[in-house]
Amino acid sequence: MKIDVQFKIKNDPLLQKYIRENSYWYKNLNRNPELLGTLNNEMKEKYKLTTADKINNFSEKLDLIRTFINVFK
Repeated sequence: MKIDVQFKIKNDPLLQKYIRENSYWYKNLNRNPELLGTLNNEMKEKYKLTTADKINNFSEKLDLIRTFINVFK
């Protein structure tokens, strides 16, 4: 695996965790280092770190706050 790909994985704890759980990525990155972006997107989908997931999480928190406010009225 290329050194720059190794550094990027080493510096991102979530990426490191994901690649350990899905070891087939080692082989894929050895053969084609350009797949690092695909790996990163797959990791974000798995751990729900995409923009859509963040917006959904925020809206759920707002709904919870609204519920608490309505209970105290």
